[in-house]
Amino acid sequence: MTFRDDFLWGAATAAYQIEGAARVEGRGDSVWDMVCRRPGFVERGETGDDACDHYHRWAEDIAIMKEMGLRSYRFSISWPRVLPGGVGAINEPGLAFYDRLVDALREADIEPLVTLFHWDFPTALFDRGGWLNPESPEWFADYTRLVVDRLSDRVSWWLTLNEPQCFIGLGHLTGVHAPGLQLPLDRVLLAGHHALLAHGRAVQTIREHARTPATIGYAPVGHVCYPDTESAADIEAARMRTFEPDNTDPNSNWRMFNWSWWADPVLEGRYPESYLEHYGDAAPPRTDAEMRIISEPVDVLGFNLYQGARVRAGADGRPEAVAHAVGHARTSMGWPIAPDALYWALRFYSERHSTPMLITENGRANPDVVSDDGRVRDVIRIDYLAKYLRCMRRAVEEGIDLRGYCCWSLMDNFEWAHGYAQRFGLVYVDYETKNRTIKDSGRWYTRVVETNGASLDEPIDAPLAAV
Repeated sequence: MTFRDDFLWGAATAAYQIEGAARVEGRGDSVWDMVCRRPGFVERGETGDDACDHYHRWAEDIAIMKEMGLRSYRFSISWPRVLPGGVGAINEPGLAFYDRLVDALREADIEPLVTLFHWDFPTALFDRGGWLNPESPEWFADYTRLVVDRLSDRVSWWLTLNEPQCFIGLGHLTGVHAPGLQLPLDRVLLAGHHALLAHGRAVQTIREHARTPATIGYAPVGHVCYPDTESAADIEAARMRTFEPDNTDPNSNWRMFNWSWWADPVLEGRYPESYLEHYGDAAPPRTDAEMRIISEPVDVLGFNLYQGARVRAGADGRPEAVAHAVGHARTSMGWPIAPDALYWALRFYSERHSTPMLITENGRANPDVVSDDGRVRDVIRIDYLAKYLRCMRRAVEEGIDLRGYCCWSLMDNFEWAHGYAQRFGLVYVDYETKNRTIKDSGRWYTRVVETNGASLDEPIDAPLAAV
């Protein structure tokens, strides 16, 4: 078999995007609640107040996961739901919700993968400086201790931070995500340094207090580049552009959305020299002791991937962008479809770091609709997933240590500043009635899980013949 027998085929969600119940049973305010109240911040003025109402419909949602045959479910804890003030008084009803969720997942034989932070930073702590406050790593460690004490008898898989490139870069530099700040680069990088320290303190806390053997990871994102051809020169150009700053454009996405600045400190114990030079005086002050905390050993490297950039070697061997052809396929988010990027990400990351890997997010947005017969025929999502998963399989066949795959997302949800217009789910959600419908892609994915990936060689409509 290509994939290991215990391969964690699953799906992922985030608390603020699905839970709703924003002001129910003692939950505190988060920075996403805060920015949703700002006129014009989220499209159409939509909020996560109700979202998918997963807080009340969790049993139905786990029944759907079981019907789909999922082996794992990655979800996040809402920090302000369990600690309304971010620190201090505990909200017992919030913790009890996650107790029920984990118990039901275990009963359904679905492995819970818990993400400790997926962007819903408590507003009470933001008012005290947020990630810019040097106390923020300890705030996060205290929160981690609370969750680990409560759940680690039943939870073994832990992910610390999701996509610091987003909650720091989009949240503090461009301001298009919560908390909606546009800070000077040195302040942004200082906030990022504190977030990485928070990751390290969380790893220490889990190691010290977990009641079952813990598998601990981290889930960054980054723009991966893939080669125009598989010539040695193009591969090296793609590797270079994946890991090195793009100094030809100081305002490019590589300023924040790079891999090396956010992964090397965690996995190698140092910030990359190329980025220290690139950022210059804006780079954060740091000590050897802090870098040792940031690089506390992890067991698995999670990463999220949706797209990629195509490059080739220029005349001087330096990376040169290759434009997509006119009419190149894109998702409804406008992201170019690039399944080869998943293979090359796995290859490049495994060459740079020796840590086993877990794909924590991958998927696409569609303008899905329910047909008159009740089906959601999202064949273009099936095609997308099949292409990406075949590229993932190639990496596994070449010996790359991959432990699992989490499709984004289990269900349609609140897509941050885009509101509810973008649907990523394997399950369709009617936001008025909250009714759920497993899409054709969900039925297709069930077949992938059942066969441990062997069905990837079947025609993509084969699992749907009996639907």
